[in-house]
Amino acid sequence: MLTTLLEVNYLPLIIVLVILAIGVLLLITSIKIVPQARALVIERLGSYKATWNTGVHFLIPFIEKVANSVTLMEQVSDFPPQPVITRDNVRMQIDTVVFYQITDCKLYTYGVTNPLLAIESLTATTLRNIIGELDLDQTLTSRDIINTKMRTILDEATDPWGIRVTRVELKNIIPPREIQEAMEKQMKAERERRELILKAEGEKNSTILVAEGRKQEIILAAQAEKESAILRAEAAKEAKIREAEGQAEAILKVQEATARGLQMIKDVDVTQQVIAMRSLEALEKVGDGQSTKIIIPSEIQNIASLVTSITEVSKD
Repeated sequence: MLTTLLEVNYLPLIIVLVILAIGVLLLITSIKIVPQARALVIERLGSYKATWNTGVHFLIPFIEKVANSVTLMEQVSDFPPQPVITRDNVRMQIDTVVFYQITDCKLYTYGVTNPLLAIESLTATTLRNIIGELDLDQTLTSRDIINTKMRTILDEATDPWGIRVTRVELKNIIPPREIQEAMEKQMKAERERRELILKAEGEKNSTILVAEGRKQEIILAAQAEKESAILRAEAAKEAKIREAEGQAEAILKVQEATARGLQMIKDVDVTQQVIAMRSLEALEKVGDGQSTKIIIPSEIQNIASLVTSITEVSKD
């Protein structure tokens, strides 16, 4: 009886607490915090209501709901290899990598059922159409052209889905095995050819360097010989200059001595007799030489006559 009374008294409180707990839970679940680079697509009573960007938002319970959570960052999808056939009927497989970004969350949510599968199917179809217009060699050497065409076509096709294709890359091109073996042989031959070319260029450069070294050696030797000849000529010139200066100095000293002698003769007032005697002494020395013919100046002849006269007078 007491237990029943307690249950009857606390039942309203328990109901209130439950209602409060449910209200708090609904309030908490109604608060939506949208992080950076994400967006929420909101529906009200089953129809599109709004797109919530970064920030805090409140959701009306039972009336509004989150239809889609969309990332706004650039995404990448690596699709498996797709079989394609070139214009010259070569079957190969190509796998592609697509980079895309969601620009319109509403179109992305309601524009296509499975956007990623749609992009993959569209990529495979576009790739087959482009490769079908090229032969094998063009396919292997025109990756940039193929990437640009695919990006343009995919970006235009996915625009109604709120998707922007930013880049498309051909990851691998896998031709048939026999073509791979032929390509490997061709690449090996090309490497050998380049190796021979590099070896020939190396030998050519080595020969050029040796010739250049010899040329420099000859030039240096010629320059050294030229400088040596110049130095020898400078030395000979200097020696001749010194010799000429010495001769000039000797002549100058002889002339100075002669001038001093004449000055001394003038100072002592030498008579004509003394000069005549000196002249005779000089003539005597000339006569002692080996010459058979002697030319006697007239002045000396006169002096000789004078000496003869003096001698005769002395004898008398």
